[in-house]
Amino acid sequence: MKLTKENLATFTPDRVRNFSVIAHIDHGKSTLSDRLLEVTGTLSTRQKNEQFLDKLQVERERGITVKAQTASMVYEYQGKEYLLNLIDTPGHVDFSYEVSRSLYACQGALLLVDAAQGVQAQTMANFYLAFAQDLTIVPIINKIDMANANIEKVARELDTLFDFQQTDLVLASAKTGIGISEILAAIITRIPAPVTEPESPLKCLLFDSWFDEYRGVICLIALYAGSLKKGDNVIFAQTELKYEILEIGVMYPNPMATDALYSGQVGYIITGMKTVKEARVGDTIYHAKAPVTPFPGFKPAKPMVFAGIYPVDNTDFELLRDSIEKLTLNDASVSVEKKSSPALGLGFRCGFLGLLHMDVFKQRLEQEYNMSVIITAPSVRYQLKLTNRTTVEIENPSDFPERNYIEEVLEPMINATIITPSKYLGAIIELCQKKRGAQKDMSYLDEDRVIMKYKLPLNEVATDFYDQLKSVSSGYASFDYEECGYESADLIKMDILLNGKPVDALTVIVHKDSAYNIGRYLAEKLRSVIPRQMFEVIIQAALGTNIIARERISALRKNVIAKCYGGDISRKRKLLEKQKEGKKRMKQVGNVEIPQEAFLTVLKRD
Repeated sequence: MKLTKENLATFTPDRVRNFSVIAHIDHGKSTLSDRLLEVTGTLSTRQKNEQFLDKLQVERERGITVKAQTASMVYEYQGKEYLLNLIDTPGHVDFSYEVSRSLYACQGALLLVDAAQGVQAQTMANFYLAFAQDLTIVPIINKIDMANANIEKVARELDTLFDFQQTDLVLASAKTGIGISEILAAIITRIPAPVTEPESPLKCLLFDSWFDEYRGVICLIALYAGSLKKGDNVIFAQTELKYEILEIGVMYPNPMATDALYSGQVGYIITGMKTVKEARVGDTIYHAKAPVTPFPGFKPAKPMVFAGIYPVDNTDFELLRDSIEKLTLNDASVSVEKKSSPALGLGFRCGFLGLLHMDVFKQRLEQEYNMSVIITAPSVRYQLKLTNRTTVEIENPSDFPERNYIEEVLEPMINATIITPSKYLGAIIELCQKKRGAQKDMSYLDEDRVIMKYKLPLNEVATDFYDQLKSVSSGYASFDYEECGYESADLIKMDILLNGKPVDALTVIVHKDSAYNIGRYLAEKLRSVIPRQMFEVIIQAALGTNIIARERISALRKNVIAKCYGGDISRKRKLLEKQKEGKKRMKQVGNVEIPQEAFLTVLKRD
């Protein structure tokens, strides 16, 4: 049976199932979503393509899901048709905000675990997210057709960690289609129907929104009570603004306009909004003449990592501003603030949920809006207790006051969970100690895998911790974290000077014990990436007025006496003196060209 706008009303709440797919990165969420859409006939053979719900170019290139996507489908089970609303979620730790929002609109979740890799850090994090929201969780062991699949071992892990019995597990291979009918049966029989009040006044939750260039803001909603029709006047509780429903429909899997949506269903509405600021995620929507008690709403996303984004060419600033505005309409978790830098000109200071989030944002700017940008080294938000008894929050290292004004620096900490094969244990412990980590717990998941819990400074994780962890564990370790407040630390600001002028975009906050080594490393590395100029360039790392490292890039030499042959030496000396004066003057007024590699040097320390 196909879903049409005529038969949508026949799906009463007891024949609706809203569920999410959650898993660690690369455990097969998008492939499973594809198979479910195919088996239910939602995708025709002509439309079929791999990772249908991964619509962004960056998602296809990297093989990861960045944005949660919704799709409705109809499935016949034991003679009855059911409307299934699927929400495919990201798997990486940086996008857990997308996951938590999506789970609000669901009554159940499919927890996917790779039969070869077993339970990973994000599997645990997503399980607890769903468990905290009291969802019914259906555990699925995926990729059972792989040669190195170890189903018994993964089943033991699920039992040890989450108390799932053997009878709870569904075995499947999303790629080959094994077990898909069992998964659909489990969705209908084990996930409860939404609890709704069809006769009550309209009450629906806005759980996602994005910007369409031609139609404005599109809002994804879940109806908990009443029904919503095209042409209705509704009010958004948080902004108290009134709108008319211009279009209403379901994602099947592309937007399909209908006349109405009914209690228990998930769909989209278009109201002619021009900015996502009006469509606050977590808002309650109700009819203009029938106010209701609003939902408590979501916790707003809290940026963890901050970085400056500047155009390579300063004349592109307006273009960059427009591009960032459009992109943040699709990703409301990014915070943006206008900034000016003496070295890089006008730009923006942006807050992200993590390093991958920052990297994906930059890639989307370049791919979707054709922007060439310089992104500065990431930093975190510090709390400073000053000598005048006040406390300030600062995320830009160049804004740090002089040391004699600071009484205490507090840095954000995280609780990290690392799951790794035991043979990499030593290397990972060494890495965590190097990053000033404190071990809180360590237990064996089975004879071969270890769960480690560490308390780490976010500043140390925000540069290249994830890359180094993957490197020392040959890619086998998985990592997840949650913030856990602030702690006092002996941190100082390190300035990088080029010819005596500080470059604010290269300023970093470092621990006092490692300041000398980091200063030496950065000075040496910058010497290798900054191109030679027509004048001498002196690179210095400084703590206040103390220079702790110095490197020199010699000037490009033009042989001004090449045309002189024979004759008096005084003529050659005069030309050389003139060149020396010119280079000195050039050094005073000339700008040192700083390539993007210089900022990547600060980003990725060895």
